[in-house]
Amino acid sequence: MESLKNNQELVNQMNLLIDNELPKEAERELLDEIKSNPAIRELLNRERSFREFIKSRIHRRKVSPDVINNVKEIFHA
Repeated sequence: MESLKNNQELVNQMNLLIDNELPKEAERELLDEIKSNPAIRELLNRERSFREFIKSRIHRRKVSPDVINNVKEIFHA
């Protein structure tokens, strides 16, 4: 179970790294780990590739101005 927790923490840290939200000290530690561990480097590369695929291939529908105005009215009421 500890290994699963450590794996999840690693995934969380990699996501923070990709999102540029990891504190500098933790970033340095993770980058050192990535340099020394090809499996982790591959996992990071896969996650980056997946995110790039999502950004380039998945298109969001545009929201109509009426919907935007209705939402604004709800929050400003």
